[in-house]
Parts: sequence; C-alpha cells; structure tokens
Amino acid sequence: MENQEIFSVSEINAHLKNIIKSNIPQLFVQGELTNCTLHRSGHLYFGLKDEKSSLKGVMFKYYASMLDFVPQNGDEVVCFGKLDLYEASGNYQIVASSMEKKGLGELNKKFEILKKKLEKEGLFEQIYKKNIPEYPKKIGIVTSATGAAIQDIRNVLTRRFPCEIYLYPVLVQGEKAPESIISGIQYFEEKYPVDLLIVGRGGGSQEDLFCFNSEELARTIFAAKTPIITGIGHEIDYTIADFVADLRAPTPSAAAELAVPDKAKLVEKLMDAKSLITLNSQAKITDFKLKIHRLQQNLATYSPYAKLENLKTKIETSQLMMKHLLATKISQNTQKIKVAISKLEELSPLKTLDRGYAIIRQEQKTIRTTKQINTNKPLEIILKDGSIYLDIKAINELKNS
Repeated sequence: MENQEIFSVSEINAHLKNIIKSNIPQLFVQGELTNCTLHRSGHLYFGLKDEKSSLKGVMFKYYASMLDFVPQNGDEVVCFGKLDLYEASGNYQIVASSMEKKGLGELNKKFEILKKKLEKEGLFEQIYKKNIPEYPKKIGIVTSATGAAIQDIRNVLTRRFPCEIYLYPVLVQGEKAPESIISGIQYFEEKYPVDLLIVGRGGGSQEDLFCFNSEELARTIFAAKTPIITGIGHEIDYTIADFVADLRAPTPSAAAELAVPDKAKLVEKLMDAKSLITLNSQAKITDFKLKIHRLQQNLATYSPYAKLENLKTKIETSQLMMKHLLATKISQNTQKIKVAISKLEELSPLKTLDRGYAIIRQEQKTIRTTKQINTNKPLEIILKDGSIYLDIKAINELKNS
C-alpha cells in the first residue's frame, strides 16, 4: 500500500476531464428534455434521456438567448456541443451551443417549399387582398372554444365596438385541425354569412401551429369571399395562413382590434365633427343673414314701391315748393299792384279833381284843346262829385238870341 501511487478525487476528475475534452470531438446528441431550468443568470440547465440512460447538459446564456423556442420538459431535441466533466461533482455533461426540436428542420423545409409554391402562384399578392369592412355588424370567429384566444377576442370586440359575434369551434392543433378550420370557414361562407372572419389561436410551439401551414387551408382562405383576419400565436410566429389572409395580426387580441374600430375614438370623432358642423352651420347662417340683409336693402332700394314712394315724396315736396313759390309770387305781385295802384292814384286825374279841376270829355275822348270840340256834340264835364253835360249848340243859340 505504501508503494502504491494514490490519487486524489480532484486529480481523477481533472484527468478524466482532460481525456474527454481531448479525445471526444463536438457531436450531436438526441434525447428527451428533463429537469429543464432557465436560471436567473440566463444559463439553461437540463437533462437528456432515452429509454436506457440520461445525460446532464448546460447551455450558457449567450447561446440560450438565441433559441427560437422555449425548451419544455418532454420535448424531443437534438443538441450540438462538446462533452465536458464538471470536476466539483464528477459528473460529465454536454455543453451545448445549439438546440433544435427534433423534426423542426423537416417542418421548416415543408414550410418553405409550400411558401415558395403559393407565392409563385400569386396567392400572397396584395391585389387579391379583400378590404376589411370599416364597421362590421357580424363577425365570425374560427378558433377553439376552450382556449384563451376566444376569450381575448370576445373581450376586445365587446369593449371596442358593438357587433354580433359568432363562434365556430374548431381544432387548432394536430393532424385533423386543418380540416376542422376549413369546415368553420366554409360554414360562414355557405350557411351563415358574416361581414368578417377571424381565424386564429393563442401561442404554441412550431409543431402546435403547423396546422395553419396546410395548403388546403391556404387555398380555402384565398378563395373565401368573406374578408379574413388571422391572429395566430405570437408576434414572431408566421404561418402560411397569415401570408394568404387578407390581413395578418400578431395575436388573437390584435386581430380583434384590427377587426373593429374603437367606439370611444368614434364618439370623440363624432363630437369633433358635431362641433365642426355647428361652427360651420353658424358661420353659414350668419353669412346667409348678411346676404338676406343686403338683398333686403337692394330690394328696398330698387323696389317699384320704393321708387313710387320716392316719386311721391318728390311730388309732394315740389307741390309744397310750388305753393310756396306761388304764394311768394302772389305776395310780390300783390305788393307791386298795390304800389302801382298807389302810383296810379297819385297820377290819377281824379286826384286833380279833388283840387278843383274838371275833366272835359266828348264822345269818351278827353278834350285838351278847343280845337277838339265839336260844337254839335254835347260836352261831358267831370267834377269831383259827378259829371254834368253841356249842349254847346243850345248855349250858342241862346247866346246868339
């Protein structure tokens, strides 16, 4: 015993670690995940098992953050990495740099082949997308009756916009799911028409969602006359159904939001529109009132009644002026006549009679000289208080006798 070389546990583990790392290259290992734990440090700890054995494994934070799925106990996976020995416990493990679900490569290959085929046929072209109705009254939902998706869709639709909701329960996972979903779409197409269809389900693994990559389902969605919105899985999940649908939403809840408007925003828009209409109406009314006022003024100005009233006023004014002028003229003429009468009276021979003179007339003619006297005719002698007539011939005869 004294001559035997004795090794410590650490030395044995270190030696085995060196042998493993030096002699076993990086490799692929397939198995079922067990004891899968994502540590708060970001490292993923797990176990792999088959019918006979198990193997511990670890995937450090950098590589774990690049996984395109969430590892779950029971998943059949293929890990790529290098075997190592953890000296503290003496357990060997695989330090994985990648992990894929078994069969995902085949699923991706099928997905890409079908996608290219349908894309080449034009099933994804925007020109074939039907318009989503702005205010749908009836919405058909094709999804599972027991999943969270239907509750999310109902909650969103009820909250956002009043409409009738009809559910056609279908399988959303497994081999029979495409046929079930197709039946739901055809039911609403042929037996119970609606304004809009929502097809979808909640999140899941790629295998869970692969039923939405059915070619027959894609062609059914493309041929449907009813607009279809898909809401399948999460935002990072894309299926063939999403590409061929009229509108793709990242989740079932988002599909419901895209399907209907927000009634609160509609009410707000209506109130804004009402205010705008009221302002415009008031402005129009004010404008019309001003126009009516101007027309009334023009009517009053150019109306024949107004012209007649104006002429009447002018005539009345002219009459008053004529009366005034006539009265003035009469007054002036009266005054002139009075002055003339006064002058005539002063020049009148009757005034001379007052002073003792007489006027001699013969045959209505005033006699100014004796030569004018016809002795055969009587003379009229006009005095102040009357006239007397003299027969000149009789006087002469009397004078001669």
